[in-house]
Amino acid sequence: MARTGGWQEFSGSGLPAAQQRPAAGAPGVAKAQQRVRVQRTKAGKGGKLVTAITGLDAPEAELKALLKQLKAAAGTGGTLKDGLIELQGDQVAAALTALEAAGYRPKQAGG
Repeated sequence: MARTGGWQEFSGSGLPAAQQRPAAGAPGVAKAQQRVRVQRTKAGKGGKLVTAITGLDAPEAELKALLKQLKAAAGTGGTLKDGLIELQGDQVAAALTALEAAGYRPKQAGG
């Protein structure tokens, strides 16, 4: 006696396809419409100054390529952690110009 059409825990979200979250590889918000923030911070870095870039909505491969461009433009090291790009030192001006060249509309956050 098979049951058909019954409740299934992991069958789907129940939302129409238009309201479901896009897949990880699907294109998100356009570059020019993202809220990209560039700020200097020392929080949790042992007193060292870093430039943090937040608000980037892109696949990880694209973020790694952007990180490589930013490191080359600033002439410094950097890392990508959970969608947050960190550049060593005070590289706000270099990051702003490199992000504008990449098609983003960045803003300086903080002081």
